[in-house]
Amino acid sequence: MRRIYESNALRRDDDEPFSPRERETDPQAMRSIDSTSLSQRFVPDRLCHRAISVDVSTPRSTYPVGATIPFRVTMRNSMPFPITVTTRSPILWSWSVDGLTDAAEIPIHDPPAEPRGFRFDRGERKQFTKRWHQHFRIDDDEWEAAEPGTHTIGAGLNVADADEKGLYDETTITVEPDDS
Repeated sequence: MRRIYESNALRRDDDEPFSPRERETDPQAMRSIDSTSLSQRFVPDRLCHRAISVDVSTPRSTYPVGATIPFRVTMRNSMPFPITVTTRSPILWSWSVDGLTDAAEIPIHDPPAEPRGFRFDRGERKQFTKRWHQHFRIDDDEWEAAEPGTHTIGAGLNVADADEKGLYDETTITVEPDDS
């Protein structure tokens, strides 16, 4: 349509009611709304927390000793409008094994205590894939192998009391010793 107007193929006459007129202004592009600000101002935190679901899953429930254990963390916004969850730091979510963040007994991250927004579009599903190599980090350069038995892999958003707010999930896997 723009080519027709710019090519002068049409006769323009301001006095003729059925001929196009000269444009006085350029058409405006579709305006966008900052959904993060909108969500933070008008959607209460309680509703934001209820809108997001977290699910942790593994392909199998049993693994041999020494095998890498893949797991998937799926977060989904069930609302028909964008949601922004305010997190405690720039680290938006974390995972843990047996309650140890990033399967480490020492703190790995030292993020600033600056709140950030974790944005979910309407109906958006975010998936993250991680792997646990059946080792726990006990020092900067020292790792310890996990014992055979039951272990819990969990993940959640970086908010206070994520478990109570439904922003945390966990799954249980079993590490079986080799029979050889």
